[in-house]
Amino acid sequence: MTDIELKTLKDNLWHSADMLRAGAHLAANKYGQPILGLIFLRYADILFKQHKAEIDAEYQQYKGTRMEKDYKDIAIEKCGFFLPECAYYDNINDAPDDAHKAVLVKKAMETIEQENPKMEGVLPKEVYGQLVPEEEPELLSRIVRVFKDIPEDISIDLFGQIYEYFLGNFALAEGQGGGAFYTPASVVQYMVEVLQPKTGDKKFLDPACGSGGMFVQAARYMHKHNASSDDMMRFRCYGVEKEPDTVKLAKMNLLLNNVRGDITEANSFYSDPYDAFEKFDYVMANPPFNVDEVVLDRVIDDKRFNTYGVPRNKTKSAKKGSDKKETVPNANYLWIGYFATALNDNGKAALVMANSASDAGGSELEIRKKMIEDGIISQMVTLPSNMFSTVTLPATLWFFNKQRTNKDEILFIDARNIFTQVDRAHRKFSDEQIKNLGIISRLYEGDSDSFWALIDEYKAAGQQDQVDWLLERWPEGKYQDVIGLCKVAKLDGEDGIKDQDYSLNAGRYVGVVIEDDGMTEAEFAETMRGLHSEFSQLNAEALKLQEEIDKNMKELFGED
Repeated sequence: MTDIELKTLKDNLWHSADMLRAGAHLAANKYGQPILGLIFLRYADILFKQHKAEIDAEYQQYKGTRMEKDYKDIAIEKCGFFLPECAYYDNINDAPDDAHKAVLVKKAMETIEQENPKMEGVLPKEVYGQLVPEEEPELLSRIVRVFKDIPEDISIDLFGQIYEYFLGNFALAEGQGGGAFYTPASVVQYMVEVLQPKTGDKKFLDPACGSGGMFVQAARYMHKHNASSDDMMRFRCYGVEKEPDTVKLAKMNLLLNNVRGDITEANSFYSDPYDAFEKFDYVMANPPFNVDEVVLDRVIDDKRFNTYGVPRNKTKSAKKGSDKKETVPNANYLWIGYFATALNDNGKAALVMANSASDAGGSELEIRKKMIEDGIISQMVTLPSNMFSTVTLPATLWFFNKQRTNKDEILFIDARNIFTQVDRAHRKFSDEQIKNLGIISRLYEGDSDSFWALIDEYKAAGQQDQVDWLLERWPEGKYQDVIGLCKVAKLDGEDGIKDQDYSLNAGRYVGVVIEDDGMTEAEFAETMRGLHSEFSQLNAEALKLQEEIDKNMKELFGED
């Protein structure tokens, strides 16, 4: 299936399934659950069919012998789960178009969970009764038929992309609520491009995992870079999510994308289900910003948080109401400290954080100083605004790397002007923008081969505009600072990080290029001062000229 064919299929599926909005007796933020459940049901049916001949052959081969195997055990061995006959998609699709279809779907979901303990409590079951309203009892049947259009020979990777596409569209439709479970795929893809996760016996943590997109994109990156099935079996993901419905979305997402891992329902501030301190090879997350209800007493003695310091109020404060326990003024630096301390000696991390954290003062400044001087922060990237469904202001990506040796410097990238407009209110990174931003990190690391390989890739694809963009900035295929885009800032020295009061705001370091004139911020200011001086001089001359004209008019005509 080509990219264009896949895009057409995804768009058609979305527009067809959108009929649920008008007919179902569901709140606007709830109709994603039954749709994603039906996508999973169709996925399970197709995957099982793709393996069924192989399962049947092995079962018949050993049937009646001492080596006879249970059919269910063979199925789980071949495709990861067993699909009972009542859950076959054709059986549900071909049933009469009436209210009983909701009963059939519910039974299919229940039986799948019973036969496959790892799916227990994951699939939506009760909601389908609301999809057969009295005035339109055939509504559920119409939606079931929509997903019958997914080709039976589709690859599992493409099926995962369909699920991710629906997650993204639901997030856009739900606005603030949707953003709680979904980080835009292009942002995650860029984070992974910088992180470059390797396969093998690796452990991957997301303590605010939402629907599991960080895990899925990391797995896709490794597949793309020729990871074997054995490699992927040794790559293990560990997620924590406090919202029960979102936990279900994440578990389905991992199953649909064949990613091994555990998702635990818990609050990461108060629970540590994986004993995270210094245990993980990779951490990726987009945690909730600016949380102010974390009880200080419950985190202050936790080494996940206090290694670099716990944010404190200048004066003792308390939450409103009956609970007088002191709270952390802002939990952003609890998250930041947690991600840093979860890394093992070779660990790397990428996280999304509120822009304000880059310059935060008070106790947060002291924490930031410790982290900068420790050398764990390797890179800071300011994102464009409107990349997320929850916030319109720019966010920042923080990157940690405990492997690096040049710990007295940080790479800053200002990507605020690099984006593709999706609609009036939303932006994303294109595939080319992800590659171009990612290659800055490769060049900084001294990897010129990747740069020239990307140049060759663009030339082969006839994308000369991308070739020009790269070569204009790095003509020799070696890293150099680019005004307005990227800058390596040292800890010490003139205009260093210390001189900037330990700010991690990329705009303070990279400078500004005024569009189309190539001027830096300093050059622009100097030019404006010159223009203002010239304007003042012209005004003074105009005033003198006006006085001369007034004088001449009086002499000629004797007017006052």
